[in-house]
Amino acid sequence: MATPTTAACVRAASPFAGPQLRPPFRGTASWTRGPRKDGLAVSAAAAAGGGPPPTVLVTGAAGRTGQIVYRKLKERPGQFVGRGLVRTEESKGKIGGGADVFVGDIRDPESIAPAVEGIDALVILTSAVPKMKPGFDPTKGGRPEFYFEEGSYPEQVDWIGQKNQIDAAKSIGVKHIVLVGSMGGTDINHPLNKLGNGNILVWKRKAEQYLADSGLPYTIIRAGGLQDKDGGLRELIVGKDDEILKTETKTIARPDVAEVCIQALLFEEAKFKAFDLASKPEGEGIPTTDFRALFSQINSRF
Repeated sequence: MATPTTAACVRAASPFAGPQLRPPFRGTASWTRGPRKDGLAVSAAAAAGGGPPPTVLVTGAAGRTGQIVYRKLKERPGQFVGRGLVRTEESKGKIGGGADVFVGDIRDPESIAPAVEGIDALVILTSAVPKMKPGFDPTKGGRPEFYFEEGSYPEQVDWIGQKNQIDAAKSIGVKHIVLVGSMGGTDINHPLNKLGNGNILVWKRKAEQYLADSGLPYTIIRAGGLQDKDGGLRELIVGKDDEILKTETKTIARPDVAEVCIQALLFEEAKFKAFDLASKPEGEGIPTTDFRALFSQINSRF
């Protein structure tokens, strides 16, 4: 459910090759307002030694969620030095075209090295995106068919591309990686895996496992169905093992996902953890502001 990113032709080699997936814990939890600890003091304390704020690179910075994360970083210059990575010059112009936006191909390690050099943290928001085959007529019933452009299959983008980013960050000693994935990865038959026959959630899960085994501090956020709505208005829900998918509260606004990415950089409680993320409908519950409490309730590393 994150974005309708799904995949292409699966290689002959099994996508499950590599580290074994660990069984996640079960259960969900929602967390609302507690004592106000929004994490801002954490970042200020980190910079109190007189040094500059940490430099954070957002990859996929021209995507719908990536743009929000990039903008949030730029809006907090006292806390972060924001940096973006996009795929084309056109995308760079789309988000302002500043000198802090790099153009590179995550499938090519050398092309992303300049963007990664000198960063303290990395937020990964890259994902393969399927395209609809032409000729679909909704008035005639049936379902549209999807495909992936050559070279842009989930295996290449969501697995190899994310692995390249993790390796590059590890090579320079990055202090934290936040990776945004999708719920549904525990179900090989999930509909997203069938789009373009790409097994996108399988490849995403493989990259998540690679990050969890990397030894780097990480936060893996498996978002529910992404909505283009205002953020900060809902009570957030965290869980594991895709149990949220069995409920009626399995969606989340993109700005809320973006804010959780930012907040994860501020709290030790978010490190070495993976979780599903959704929200209650607007008007139900209390909008989440205590992110330390939210992260503290997560106890699974994968």
